[in-house]
Amino acid sequence: MSNAKQTKRVTPGSRETLLHMLETLPDAVFVVDDTEAIIYANASARTLSGTTREEACGTSLWCGALHLVSPSLYQAVHKAKETREPTEVTYVSPATNRWLHVSLSPTDEGLALFFHEQLEPLPLQHALSQNEHLYRDLLDSVGDGVMIVTPEGLVLDINQLSLADAHLQWEVVVGTPLTDLPAWSSDSVVQEHLRTAIARAARGETVRFEAKIHPRTDLSLDILMTITALRDASQQVEYLICAGRDITERKHAEDELRVLIDAIPQLVWMARPDGSREYSNRRWCDYTDMTSEQYQGDGWLQAIHPDDQQHVLEVWQRAVQTDGPYETELRLRQGTTGAYRWFLVRAMQHKDDQGTTLKWFGTCTDIDDQKQAEQRLKASEENWRVLAETVPQLVWTARPDGGLDYVNQRCRDLAQTDAEHLQGDGWSQFVHPEDLERVLALWRHAFATGESFESEHRLKDCRTGAYRWFLVRAMPMRDETGQTVKWFGTGTDIEDRKRIEEALRQSQERASTLMDSNIIGIFATEGEQIVDANDTLLRMTGYTREDLRAGRINWMSMTAPEYLARTRQAQQELATQQYLTPYEKEYVCKDGSRLPVLVGRVALQHHSSQAIAFVLDNSARKELEQRKDAFISTASHELKTPLTAMKLQAILLHRQLAKQGLQASAPTLSSMETQIIKVTRLVEELLDVSKIQADRLEYLQETVGLDALLHEVVDTMQPIHATHTIVVRGAAPCSLVGDKDRLGQVFINLISNAIKYSPGAETVEIDLSASEETVAVRVHDHGLGIPRAQCDKIFERFYRATDPNQKAIPGLGMGLYIVAEIVRHHGGTLTVESEVGKGSTFTVTLPCKRGARADGAHATRVI
Repeated sequence: MSNAKQTKRVTPGSRETLLHMLETLPDAVFVVDDTEAIIYANASARTLSGTTREEACGTSLWCGALHLVSPSLYQAVHKAKETREPTEVTYVSPATNRWLHVSLSPTDEGLALFFHEQLEPLPLQHALSQNEHLYRDLLDSVGDGVMIVTPEGLVLDINQLSLADAHLQWEVVVGTPLTDLPAWSSDSVVQEHLRTAIARAARGETVRFEAKIHPRTDLSLDILMTITALRDASQQVEYLICAGRDITERKHAEDELRVLIDAIPQLVWMARPDGSREYSNRRWCDYTDMTSEQYQGDGWLQAIHPDDQQHVLEVWQRAVQTDGPYETELRLRQGTTGAYRWFLVRAMQHKDDQGTTLKWFGTCTDIDDQKQAEQRLKASEENWRVLAETVPQLVWTARPDGGLDYVNQRCRDLAQTDAEHLQGDGWSQFVHPEDLERVLALWRHAFATGESFESEHRLKDCRTGAYRWFLVRAMPMRDETGQTVKWFGTGTDIEDRKRIEEALRQSQERASTLMDSNIIGIFATEGEQIVDANDTLLRMTGYTREDLRAGRINWMSMTAPEYLARTRQAQQELATQQYLTPYEKEYVCKDGSRLPVLVGRVALQHHSSQAIAFVLDNSARKELEQRKDAFISTASHELKTPLTAMKLQAILLHRQLAKQGLQASAPTLSSMETQIIKVTRLVEELLDVSKIQADRLEYLQETVGLDALLHEVVDTMQPIHATHTIVVRGAAPCSLVGDKDRLGQVFINLISNAIKYSPGAETVEIDLSASEETVAVRVHDHGLGIPRAQCDKIFERFYRATDPNQKAIPGLGMGLYIVAEIVRHHGGTLTVESEVGKGSTFTVTLPCKRGARADGAHATRVI
C-alpha cells in the first residue's frame, strides 16, 4: 500500500465554492503573485481599499490597496516571500489610522494576505500601537521631507511636510514611483539623477546630492537629498529612507556668494561633503578653459599637472576623510596656452551647528613668480654651495650675531675638524696667538658698525701644525631695511705672496744698496733713452740729474764711434736672450772725455723696450793693461836681442865642439838649444799678443796651398812629438790667399795643444774637407776635454781652464788667443766641440780660392 501523500485536486466546482466562501468572509483577503500584483481581492478587501474587482485585479498591491500600505506590511510581505512560511504583522493603517492584523500565507502563485481590523488592540498590540504612534509622530515632526521607498523606488510612506509642499494627499503618493512625482519628473536631468541615486542606495550605499525640484508649478526648492538603505537581519536591503532638506535659502546665499566669488582675483571653488567638486568661479573656468560639466566630480584633476595629480589626490582625500584643513602646492594648466603655473591651494569646511560638513570652500593663489624666484634662489644657493666647495679659498658664512654657521670643506680640512667645532667663536683657536687680539678687535668693530671686515693674519694648518698667512675678508648682506641678515667671508692663502713680499723687500734693500753704491753705475733705459740713473753713473759721465729729467742722456749717443758696431751687436743679443754678456766699450762723457767701461744689461721681462744696465769704470784696469802691454812689448823686445845672441852662440859652440871631437857635451848643448827655442817662442807669442792689442800684427798676402802647408807642418812636428801619431785624413785641393807662416802658426799651435792636453792618448786626427767656398780643418784629440761653460772663454787672452788636471800642463793662455786672431784676420772662423774626459775638436774654416796656384810667387806684407 502506498504511503504517498494524496493531493486533492481542485475542481471547477470546488473553486466556485472556495470563492464563495472567501467572498463571505468579514476579513479582507488579497491574493498576490510573485510580482506583488493583485490577482484576487474579496468583497471586504475591495471595500477596504475602495476599488472594484476590475480595478483591483492586475494592480500592484502597493498601488491598488493604498489604505493598507505601510513599511511594516512591506517588510512582512518580503519576509514571507523569502522564507515561504506563514507570518503575521500588526500595524496602524496610515490612511485610516486603524489597527490591522494581517496573516500572510504562501501560495503556489504568491501570497494570500488576510486583513482583520481591530478596534481595541491586545496588550501586546497596545505596546505596538504606542510604537506606531511614536513612529508617525516622529515622521511628521522631522523638519525635513521624509519618504520611505522600496529598493525599486515605490513610495511606501511619506511625512506631512513633503505632502504639504506638493499639495498632495497621502493616498495619491503611496505606491507611486518616487521619480514619477511632480517634484522630480518636471526636470528629466534631475529625475535621472534621482533614479541613479536610488539604484546606488539599493546596493547599500548612502547617497547625498543636491537638486532643484518643483513640488508644484508655483514652488521651486533646492534640497539636499540623502538616501539611506535599511537592511534586515540577513543584511539584505529592505527599503530606503529618503530625506530631503530644504536648502533654498542657503543656495540663494551661495548664489550671492558666487557673485562675490567671481569678483575675487583668485581661483575659487566649492566641493560637496564627499569631496567632489560642484562649483568653480569664473576665473577658475577662464584660466583652465573648463566648463562646469568638465570640472564636476573629479573632472578638475584633468587641469592638474600629471606629475602632481597623485600627490594632490592623496592629500585631498586625506583631508576629506579626516575632516581636516587642506593645503598643497600644485601646477595648473592654462587652458588656452597649455602652460603650467604654480598655485597654492587651500580649503576649509563649512559646517552646520551640529558640526556636519556642508561644503568645502577652496582658493587657488598664483605663486608661480614666487616659486620661480624660490627655484632661482635654490639654484643660486646650490650654485653658491658648489662654488664655495670648489674655489681654492676658505669660504664661510656667519649669523648676524657673528657666529659661524657654515664653512666649506677647505676650512674643515685646514682645521681638521667638522663644522660643529667651528661654530660660534670656535674658529679663534686656530688664529696665531700674536694675531688673535688684533683680529678679534677688527671683527668686533665690523660686527658693531656693519662695515666690511678685512685682515691679514696667520691660521694654523692642523695637517702640518704650521701657521700660514691668509687674507680674510667678510661682507654683510642686508635686507631692505638695512639690517644685517648674514655675513659672507673668504680666506685666501697668501703665504707665498707674503714670502715674495719679504723677498721683494730684501731685494729692494739690496737694490737700494746697489743703487747707492759709489762703485757701480746703474741706469734704466726706455729704448735708447736713459730714464733713470744712480748718482755714481752721473758722476762717472759728468751729467747732472737735471740732464736726466730733461731727457738729455742717450746711451747710444754716449757710445764712442768705434764701439757702435759692437754695441748694436750687444743690442741684438739683448733682444734675443733678454740679457747680454758684459763687454768693454767707451762712453763719451758730457765734457767730451772718454770713459772706458764694462757694460752689462738685462731686459725687463714684460717690457722688451726697457732694460737695466750696470756700468763699471774700466779706466784703472785699462790703464793697468796698457802698462802691462807696454811692459810685455818692451820686455819682449829686450829679451829678443839676448835670446838671438844666445841662440847664435849656442850654434857656434855646437860647431866648435864638433870640430874638436868633444861629443860628450852634445846632449847638454841640444837641451840648452831646445830651451832657448821654447823661450824664443814664448817671447814671440808675447810680442804677437802685444802687436794684436796694438793692432800692429803683420801679415803677408800670398797664395797658400793648404794641403801642402798642413803636410809640411805635420812632417815637421811628428819627429819632435814621438809620443803621438798625427793622422791626416781627407784632402783640400784648393788654395787660399793669406800669410803662410801665420797659418802654419795656427795649425802648429792647435796640434801642439792637442798633444799637450791628451797625455794618455796615442793619436791626434786631422780631417780636411772642402766646399765651393770654404775649406775646413778639424783637429781632434782624445784628451782631457774642456767643460762646456769654459768653451767660449778659452780664446780670451791669458785664459786657462781651471780643471785641476790641467794645472800641471805649462802655458800662459796666449796660443788660442793668437790663433783666433789669425783665423779672424783671414776671414775664417774657429770653433770648438768638447766633452770632458773624451777629448776636443777644434775646427778652422777658411775661405778658399779654387783654381789658384798652390805655389804662388807673389807675396805682399800687410801691416
